[in-house]
Amino acid sequence: MTNPAAPAPEPRTFREKPVSFVRRSGRMSEAQDRAWTDLAPQYVIEVPRDSAATSILPGSSIDPVAVWGREAPLIAEIGSGQGHAIVHAATSRPDTDFLAIEVFRAGLARTMLDADRAGARNLRLVEANAPEVLEHLLPAASVDELWVFFPDPWHKKKHTKRRLVADGFPRIAAAALRVGGVLRLATDWEDYARQMRDVMAAAPEFEPTFEGEWAPRFEGRVLTAFERKGARVGRDIRDLSYRRVARS
Repeated sequence: MTNPAAPAPEPRTFREKPVSFVRRSGRMSEAQDRAWTDLAPQYVIEVPRDSAATSILPGSSIDPVAVWGREAPLIAEIGSGQGHAIVHAATSRPDTDFLAIEVFRAGLARTMLDADRAGARNLRLVEANAPEVLEHLLPAASVDELWVFFPDPWHKKKHTKRRLVADGFPRIAAAALRVGGVLRLATDWEDYARQMRDVMAAAPEFEPTFEGEWAPRFEGRVLTAFERKGARVGRDIRDLSYRRVARS
């Protein structure tokens, strides 16, 4: 009598919750392809993947001192786009280390090209879903500042569940930030700005660094074409800033 067939394994969950992006697959230019070949060994942190192309395998934590080759304050930007803000910051602050977190490869390639031209050797890039970077790649309390500038607003009601700054995000951000570290947010979408403020107001790990409704514009954020476009069409740019506090 033969043994009954073993039950089929449970299907693996791709991701437990919607991500805050839809990954585009546009072709890169020849210069961008060359950037991956020539510059990625210097700039890109290669990470073990989980089930998705932009995932981080749990337990894959890096050692920032080994990655950057020194002990220095670390600033991470979520959704660095083409890198205008973070390359400018890295060039202006050579005593600080920077990490660009982005899922769009063409944007990362442009970031590397601009960083190389500017001589920014204190910048590293990771091609990955930001919450997984904060949870699995960065050691606890290793980040001095975390920037989220103009994330996708997902303005349709049925899509707002994809917004990055929502319930659960403060806990993940707080784990990566040191006590006293700062979370900086900016958006040109009013509804999202108010959601951000409500979410952060309910987070016991953070306290606002500003008084009144909104924080003053962060002077360290270079004025990009994206921000100019938002202002040109009549959208108010709103900043928020919060300090990581020790919970009693």
